[in-house]
Amino acid sequence: MSTVTRANLVEHIYSRVGLSRHDSSMILESVLEKISGTLEAGESVKLSGFGTFSVRQKGERIGRNPKTGVEVPILPRAVLVFRPSQILRDRMNGIVDAAHGVDGADD
Repeated sequence: MSTVTRANLVEHIYSRVGLSRHDSSMILESVLEKISGTLEAGESVKLSGFGTFSVRQKGERIGRNPKTGVEVPILPRAVLVFRPSQILRDRMNGIVDAAHGVDGADD
């Protein structure tokens, strides 16, 4: 199993759409910048058939150092949460869904 990289995505856009590699790279960067900016603004990003990225605020809490047992405060922070769509969940589990054309096969 390999990791999908920006270079992999650019190459995929290049081969599927037929744009130059430079243009494919610019499209990918533009999409990623839009997603990042939206999340930074505290808004959700929903990609139909894929899932929803959202930002959740976690409050301050007390944590414990596992080595020493000393209690330390954990400051409030924002965390990124991804919730996959039912279509993606079904694809991951190899479930065929005629309504969505999901068969677990690669495109």
